[in-house]
Amino acid sequence: MKNRPDSEKSTRHRGNEAEETAAAYLEAKGWLILDRNYSFQKAEVDIVATDRNYIIFVEVKMRSSVRYGQPEQAVTPAKEKQIRKAAEAWIYERKMETAVSRFDVISIVMHQNEAPRITHFEDAFR
Repeated sequence: MKNRPDSEKSTRHRGNEAEETAAAYLEAKGWLILDRNYSFQKAEVDIVATDRNYIIFVEVKMRSSVRYGQPEQAVTPAKEKQIRKAAEAWIYERKMETAVSRFDVISIVMHQNEAPRITHFEDAFR
């Protein structure tokens, strides 16, 4: 096993922390988390949840500062395409082709020693 640089471990840890924060936020809203970190080939979706009649595929983006832009700005058209690919596979595997779905983005800014600032973009892309 390769030793990873501390910065990479730190980045992975921060990503997991952001996803935990987002999942807790969604559960507090009454959503049910169906899956986390689902991947298909090289495509991945962070959180799969349901709220009433929707299956919602959630991309979580976190930054510790907005110096270089808001976290949600990192959801590029190429990233959207990869999320859609993973979502299609998730739906197909579960034989849920008739389910109504959408794509949300949760943006989190985590400044040290401050509560995270969470912004939820519902139906962020199609």
